[in-house]
Amino acid sequence: MQMTGEQQLPLPREAVWTALNDVDMLKICIPGCESIRETSENKYEILMHAAIGPIKARFKGEMSKFNIDAPESYSMSFSGTGGAAGFARGEAHVKLAETDSDKTTLEYRCDAKIGGKLAQIGARLVDSAASMMATRFFEAFTKELRARAEQQNGSDSLDDSTEIEKKEDVRPGIFRKFLNAVKALFQKHK
Repeated sequence: MQMTGEQQLPLPREAVWTALNDVDMLKICIPGCESIRETSENKYEILMHAAIGPIKARFKGEMSKFNIDAPESYSMSFSGTGGAAGFARGEAHVKLAETDSDKTTLEYRCDAKIGGKLAQIGARLVDSAASMMATRFFEAFTKELRARAEQQNGSDSLDDSTEIEKKEDVRPGIFRKFLNAVKALFQKHK
């Protein structure tokens, strides 16, 4: 299975590079991701739940990054097994190009092999599921990038508790926790 794509992202290349290398950010954005743990430099253990057609499984895998050329590109290899559901392994290549001072084009190419029940359900279904997962990842990634940018740009207005409550409703994951902590801190000092 091969997949290629390009995404326009609303932040400078440095910010996108930082986010792509942030384990917490990836955990929020990878569909079905339960955990990502760095086991050594540029090596990670991943646990995720995935459903491809009639097959639903919990996959445990490893990922490692190589050919790192910060903040421009890197490659990664991955392998994972989902018990009777089968396995997946392959490589992906990511390249970032700054299109404007505040926009980045992310290009990716992925080559993967699958086996077990996953291979039996058909290439079209697997390709469709992989494409959908990529779309969901980039939607979540773009949303989180925007939230982080707004957080940095709005950091001077943290003394307005009404503004904190409004932002709290639109920020997923780690930012929601941060804003709840800031809100609680301000409420203690009233």
